[in-house]
Amino acid sequence: MRFDIFTVLPEVFPPYLNSSILKRARQAGLIDVRVHNIRDWTQDKHRTTDDTPYGGGGGMVMKPEPIFAAVEAVLGQPPSCPLILLTPQGRTFTQKTAEELAAYGHIALLCGRYEGVDERVRQHLVSDEISIGDFVLTGGELPALLIVDAVSRLIPGVLGAPDGARNDSHASGLLEHPHYTRPPVFRGWPVPEVLLSGDHGKVARWRREQALLRTLQRRPDLLASAPLTEEDLAYLRRHGYQPPEE
Repeated sequence: MRFDIFTVLPEVFPPYLNSSILKRARQAGLIDVRVHNIRDWTQDKHRTTDDTPYGGGGGMVMKPEPIFAAVEAVLGQPPSCPLILLTPQGRTFTQKTAEELAAYGHIALLCGRYEGVDERVRQHLVSDEISIGDFVLTGGELPALLIVDAVSRLIPGVLGAPDGARNDSHASGLLEHPHYTRPPVFRGWPVPEVLLSGDHGKVARWRREQALLRTLQRRPDLLASAPLTEEDLAYLRRHGYQPPEE
């Protein structure tokens, strides 16, 4: 999986990309992350990438010329892969979005900054716009890292456990079950007996029930679209859940 990231702050990325799972994935050739400094495609001695907005108002706007030049130099004209603008105005990023992007094999991320980008970038260059939530950051660099991380986890071989990504919260439509590790008793708080039983069937059912219960308690809105069996529904009803159609 290849990621091309266009930014005016390339120094933000190496510390995270050179750590932990993403570092190992890059070393193994499972993901290829290329960070491009938009300033390298400016034409003035100050390497200017922003200017004041037409019509007045506060803040600065990212200029179209260096963005177009950078993207077309790296990806061609038109871009050879989806080019995603990271902006609060985009569609909300979810686990399903991560799965969608992982299927491409190659995506590019454009990090907005200041008041945003010149509208002509939206209209004539990018193919998608994504937001990571209903809040505003100072730029798209953190959202870009978030997307790289979430999508990379879905690439076969990136996670040590083959089913690791499939069992994550939201991957199945539910929040994940609780986790425990050694010691079996800590400050008087024991690990649930079922996890020490060695009975894989009972453990699997306990985990499913705990995922259902945790989702009901914390994100009941997810249950409306989660793939639930009749056994799941019976368990949820015993804990006060009323399906929308009932």
